[in-house]
Amino acid sequence: MSRIQDILKKAEREGTVHRTRAVASDGPPAGASAAAAMAMPGPMPRVEGREPAPVDASLDRLLVAAHAPQSLAAEQYRSLRTRIKNAEQGRTVRSILITSPNKGDGKSLTAANLALTMAQEFQQRVLLVDGDLRQPSIHRLFGIPDVPGLADVLMGGVALDDAVVSIAQHRLSVLPSGPLPTHPAELLGSAGMRRALDTLRARYDRVIVDMPPVEPLADVSTALGMVDGLLMIVRAGATPKPAIERALAGLDTAKILGLVLNDAVEGGSYRDGYQYVAG
Repeated sequence: MSRIQDILKKAEREGTVHRTRAVASDGPPAGASAAAAMAMPGPMPRVEGREPAPVDASLDRLLVAAHAPQSLAAEQYRSLRTRIKNAEQGRTVRSILITSPNKGDGKSLTAANLALTMAQEFQQRVLLVDGDLRQPSIHRLFGIPDVPGLADVLMGGVALDDAVVSIAQHRLSVLPSGPLPTHPAELLGSAGMRRALDTLRARYDRVIVDMPPVEPLADVSTALGMVDGLLMIVRAGATPKPAIERALAGLDTAKILGLVLNDAVEGGSYRDGYQYVAG
């Protein structure tokens, strides 16, 4: 049996025991009000090189890891963080690419909440990168400017340190997308992207990279060889199983940490869903 089928079958067999926050899109909903960021104890860890300039950010209400850290949804992100640790099995998973088979599966929201949750660990240096150079949303979730950002760095217009934003209240750094480029796949697969990720992996304990959906784009496959692992975000009840299989089949399965399923229901309530990280 192929590793792809192993991943899907194990997710189906073990997954129906967790509850996840319902999400309907990769970005914040229309009309969502932003709330003030909740203060976290202790200073933000320093990284090598110049410290990013702090920004007074207003975080989207769907970032439950920040706004409601004691909630059931936040607990599930902590569970996902633990599963990733367990999946390392002696190898270092410092950089993680987050994607989905299709648009609207909740990948960006998962990436943002996971990064916030990882940043809450003691003395962890965490960076969230918006690598979706087609429809970026990380800057909206955190209420920060989208420029300068990753695209500026890759095109040589801005130094890497000048594009990183510090969310000091939450001990998290963010590298927004920057302006939408004409050839995003070429930028994401460039030597400049590899150099940037290598530099960031040396500076941070965790680098979470939010990428576009797998289908029908080449962005994920071009960048996958530059990271340590991949999480596939799937919207339960909405993403067809053939779409999941096609998305996994086009990727290096050795890099796949596992699947995270979001169950989207009207009104933003909670329903049973599952998350699975491969061992």
